[in-house]
Parts: sequence; C-alpha cells; structure tokens
Amino acid sequence: MWVSTKAQYGLRAMIEIGRQGGEAVPLKDVSERQGLSQHYLEQIASNLRRAGFIRSIRGAHGGYRLARPAAEINAYDVVTALEGSIAPVQCVEDDHTCESQNVCGTQDLWYRVDAALRDVLGNTTLADLIADSERQQHSRLVQIEGSYTGSVGS
Repeated sequence: MWVSTKAQYGLRAMIEIGRQGGEAVPLKDVSERQGLSQHYLEQIASNLRRAGFIRSIRGAHGGYRLARPAAEINAYDVVTALEGSIAPVQCVEDDHTCESQNVCGTQDLWYRVDAALRDVLGNTTLADLIADSERQQHSRLVQIEGSYTGSVGS
C-alpha cells in the first residue's frame, strides 16, 4: 500500500503554504524550500485549488494561501482529494460490494486497516502538521547551534 508522491507533495506544499500565516506564497518558493519540481507542484496546486484547500492570489505579491484555517483542513481530505480512494483493498471501498464476502477470511482485517487509516488521517489537521514541522525545524536548529557552540570550545 503506497501513498503517491502527489499526495505526499500536496501535504508538504499545504504545510509550507500554511506556515506563512496567510501570506501568499509563490510555488517557486515552495518548490525551492521543499526540493520539489515546480512543474509538478503546479499540477498539484491546481487540484488543491479545485478542491477548495488553497486560493490563488494574482499580482506582484501573488501566490497561494490557504482557503480556510489550517485547523479546519485534515490530512484525510487532502489525501483523498489528490489520490481518490485510499482503501487498502477494493472490497472495503464505500461503493463496492464484495462477491467473496461469505468465503473471505480477510475482509475484517481490511476493514480495520481502512478504519485506522481514516482515523489517523482524519484526526490529523494541517495545523497539527504545521506545528510538527515547526518543532522539527526548531529541533534541527538547536542541534546545529549546539554543534557549532560545542566545536568552538574544543
């Protein structure tokens, strides 16, 4: 089971845009900060805009910003907007009827996996991901600073 790069990069772009606190962010900046293809990000941003997660701002200080507060956007909605279904197997998709239901010994397992995925992604907001990202960045800066000050006294 794999989450596509489209969903991974889409979440990374959303975090980067959300970290700017309402300022419009050019995709070029997101691309450079995240080390991602700007062309691919443009395609992803188009999908995110159509899904109502981001808004494009035109002009000299244009770019993208979140269409609603980060706390109101969850990872499940972003991933499914970019991926479609994330069901681990076809038989647990919302609109699928399984013909092997009476003989399959794994259906309950797949329903539990699907429920766990929905739970984790659905209960993780973009605000949570932004906060995690900022904590990780702060931790890296502290480590770098500690290495720098530690090497001076050696």
